[in-house]
Amino acid sequence: MFHDSVVVITGGAQGIGRGVALAYAKSGAKVVIADIDLDKGKQFESELQELGCSSLFVQTDVSKEPDIVSLMKRTVNHFGKINILVNNAGTFQHASPYDLSMEDWNHIIQTNLSSVFFCSREAAKIMRHNENGGSIVSMASTRAMMSEPFTEAYAATKGGIVALTHALARSFGPDKITVNCISPGWIETGAYEDLRAIDHEQHLSGRVGMPEDIAQACLYLTNPTNNFVTGTNLTIDGGMTKKMMYEE
Repeated sequence: MFHDSVVVITGGAQGIGRGVALAYAKSGAKVVIADIDLDKGKQFESELQELGCSSLFVQTDVSKEPDIVSLMKRTVNHFGKINILVNNAGTFQHASPYDLSMEDWNHIIQTNLSSVFFCSREAAKIMRHNENGGSIVSMASTRAMMSEPFTEAYAATKGGIVALTHALARSFGPDKITVNCISPGWIETGAYEDLRAIDHEQHLSGRVGMPEDIAQACLYLTNPTNNFVTGTNLTIDGGMTKKMMYEE
């Protein structure tokens, strides 16, 4: 389906990003893994190449605009174009609003939200010259709509991504670039087999999510035949946000 497509995935060496990268690679895409972790990035690049997949690792700190500009330039120099961008990189800090410093607040905003704008801007500069434009998908979160205590900065970034998505969809539409976001719920990226029965049972789906669930949504949203879908936020959470959670 994605043969000859070039896909850039931020935070692509681990967690959800790794699952998304694998899905695109198996679908025939050329995958660019952008990640701040040098060792994990190089290791994953080698694994993909051993599978016969065309891949490139670019160490990237998405909180820094020069790194983002360099990422897109290196991608074009290596593969000649960009068709798809998945904004997945992010950070989380659990801190009381009474204690959260401006430095920490700004770091989370820059890494989670500002990076989405600047990565999208730089990728779109390239995509707009493609005959069929391109696609951008960003990772928001169900925490854009519901919260636990002490997650203000993270929630703010994820809510910002939802708003930024429809704004960019409007601006990039004339260039045939679709822009969507995904709000994952509980996606287990560690030892899935160690989860408890109650972890699965509390979901309407009867199970906790996996990176593959998010990867399949990315494939759907970036399939060129689905270019009527733009500006939307797709919630993938096993039904948790549709469940009444009052204690009995």
